[in-house]
Amino acid sequence: MSPRSVVTVCGVHSLRDTASPIVVGMGARWKDVAIAAGLAGGDGVVRPTIFAEMSALAARTESANLGQGFPDGDGPEWIREAAINAIREGENQYPPGRGIAALREAIAAHQARHYGIALDPDTEVLVTAGATEALTAAILALVEPGDEVLTLEPFYDSHAAAIAMAGATHTTAPLVPHEGGFRLDLEAMRSAVTVETRLILVNTPHNPTGTVLSRDELQAIAEEATRVDAVVVTDEVYEHLTFDGAIHVPFATLPHMRERTITISSAGKTFSLTGWKIGWATGPAHLIEAVLAIKQFLTYTGGAPFQPAIARALTEGDTDITRLRDTLNARRERLVSGLEQAGFTTVRPAGTYFVCADATPFLSAGVPDGAAFARWLPEHVGVACVPLAAFCRDGSATAAQLRNWVRFTFVKDDATLATALERLARLPQLPQL
Repeated sequence: MSPRSVVTVCGVHSLRDTASPIVVGMGARWKDVAIAAGLAGGDGVVRPTIFAEMSALAARTESANLGQGFPDGDGPEWIREAAINAIREGENQYPPGRGIAALREAIAAHQARHYGIALDPDTEVLVTAGATEALTAAILALVEPGDEVLTLEPFYDSHAAAIAMAGATHTTAPLVPHEGGFRLDLEAMRSAVTVETRLILVNTPHNPTGTVLSRDELQAIAEEATRVDAVVVTDEVYEHLTFDGAIHVPFATLPHMRERTITISSAGKTFSLTGWKIGWATGPAHLIEAVLAIKQFLTYTGGAPFQPAIARALTEGDTDITRLRDTLNARRERLVSGLEQAGFTTVRPAGTYFVCADATPFLSAGVPDGAAFARWLPEHVGVACVPLAAFCRDGSATAAQLRNWVRFTFVKDDATLATALERLARLPQLPQL
C-alpha cells in the first residue's frame, strides 16, 4: 500500500493566540502529527492544545475552569501513602519492562473479577506510562503507512496524533446527538470500514460525549472488524465511571473478539491519580508482544513506587471507586440541571467526566459558533469550557453538526461548580452577544 499523508485538523484551533513557528528542516511526519492533533495549521505555526489554551484563558480571567478534565482533588490517601511507603522501602529503580509482577497480577485479577476475562499476567498484561502510551504503542506496532484506522468522531486528540505518527489514514464514524444521548451512526460506521481498515479504535465510555456504547453498537463494530480482519484497540479508561444504570461492556467480552482485541485502561481516572501515569494493555500474547516491542523504546518503564500502590488499589479499592462514582454522579446532576436552567440544551452523559451542551441560544453574528463562544465565555461570564468541534476532523460532517456545541466537565470540587453555575445563571440576562 502506498503511503498517504494524514490531514486531520480541528479548524477550531485557529482561535489560539499563542504560537511559535515550526523549526525549518523538521521532517514531514512531525508536521503531520502536529496537524493531526490540531497543534499546527497551514500557516506552519505550532500552537498549544485546546485544553492548554482554554486553561490559560481561565487562569488569566480568574474563571471557574470547567474546560480541562482533571480532578481538583487527590486520590484516596491510603493509596498515596502506599506510594510513599514504596519510595521509603526502595522502589525507586527501573521496574521490569512489562511492569512489576504484583501489578500485572492485580490487573489480571481485576479483569477476571469485573468482566470474566481470564488473562495470563506474564504474557497478556503490559504496564504502560498511562493509557496514552499504550494507545500510541499499539497503533505504532500494528499499523503501517497507508493503512486505515477508524475512530469514533468526535475523538480524543491523542488518537489522531498516534495515527499520524504511524503514517496511517484516519477515518471516522460519527456519534450523533439524540434526545437520550449521543449514539453511533451504524450505517456510516459500516460504510467507513473498508478492506484497508487495519485497526478500529473504540473509546467507551466515550470522551468527549459521555456515551457508553451499547452491546448492539459494539456487536456491529465486531461484525465489521471480523469482515475485514481488523484488530480492535479499546480505550476504556472511564470503565468504572458510568451512571444511570449504564453498563460498560468490554469489547473483548463479545463472542470471538478476545483474540483480536487489545484492551487499554489506566488508574488515572478510576482513582483520581491522573499524574501517576500508570496504565495497561491486555490481550492475546502475540498482540501484547507487538505492543511491548514499541513501548520498550518509548519509556521502557516507569512509575516504580506507583506500581505497587496501584496493585493494592486495584485489589482493595472497590469501595473507593464506588464513592468516587457516587460523588461524580451528584456533580453531574448538578451541572446538567444548572446548564439547562441557564438555557443550554444538554445531552445527558452516561459516563466519563463531561457534559456536552448546545450553545446555539447564546450565539450571534459576533459570536457565531461554539469555538467563539468558548473564547467569549471566560472574558464575559468567568467560566471556561471547550468547543466540541475541537474533537473533530476539520471540515467533516460531524464538525459541522457540532459546531455550536461545547463541553463542560464536572470533575471539579463543589465550590468550583457552585461558582460556575452561579455565573452561568446570569447568561440569559446578558445583552445579546
